[in-house]
Amino acid sequence: RAPSVKNIMKNELKGWHSRGYLPHFDVGEIPQFITFRLFDSLPQVVLTKWKAELEREKSLEAEIVLRRRIETYLDQSFGKCYLKQEQVADLVQNALLFFDDERYRLLAWVVMPNHIHFLATPLEKQSLSNIVQSLKIFTAKEANKLLNRQGKFWQSDYFDRYIRDYEHFTKVVSYIENNPVKARLCQSKSEWRFGSAYFFKTNS
Repeated sequence: RAPSVKNIMKNELKGWHSRGYLPHFDVGEIPQFITFRLFDSLPQVVLTKWKAELEREKSLEAEIVLRRRIETYLDQSFGKCYLKQEQVADLVQNALLFFDDERYRLLAWVVMPNHIHFLATPLEKQSLSNIVQSLKIFTAKEANKLLNRQGKFWQSDYFDRYIRDYEHFTKVVSYIENNPVKARLCQSKSEWRFGSAYFFKTNS
């Protein structure tokens, strides 16, 4: 499934909004790179320290640096890493696939031990924030059942980044699908069962 990105800037932009410390850009039918993580994947004391260090930086530069630090930290698999359990990883992957072509077009994804990345284009009248909230609520409830636990599962907020052009698109797909290789969880992207590289290879 090849995404249509030629007319990205012709879409009506819905603008910036925030549900916490992170700003989000809900832009309608434009591909979005989305990341959310387990509640214990990054200690708050570490995040607070990084934010304090970056306070003097320009806002955009600080956001880029903060995002890179978080992504590098997540790949160290800190926390209980509930997504390492196959049943839980399957649950999350199947939830992503379930609403493909109904709420969004799912273009690439990976379920890592303590976070997920996915690239998706919201369909008409579907807001990015509602898509993410729905996914998080459902998967948190069902994962807690599988784990026989209660309480917070996902971190409250999430990262999103809209796709600027086709070159940016290909870089994001590569980043998502190669994340398990970068984190030394496998030798090649198509070996990781909880991601689009494996899924498209085995379902082609």
